[in-house]
Amino acid sequence: MNTKNITDKEERKKAKRAARKAAPAKAKRAQGVARGSMKKKVPKMAKGQRKR
Repeated sequence: MNTKNITDKEERKKAKRAARKAAPAKAKRAQGVARGSMKKKVPKMAKGQRKR
């Protein structure tokens, strides 16, 4: 929601809250999708001299 033209902080917060309430609910995350610390870690590249 664009609230750039609303200067009053309280009014802007009211508008944002109303927009959030009116927005449709987000879909649940698909079953089996890793999140955060459960994600597969990417191995770090070798530092210093070239790897190959």
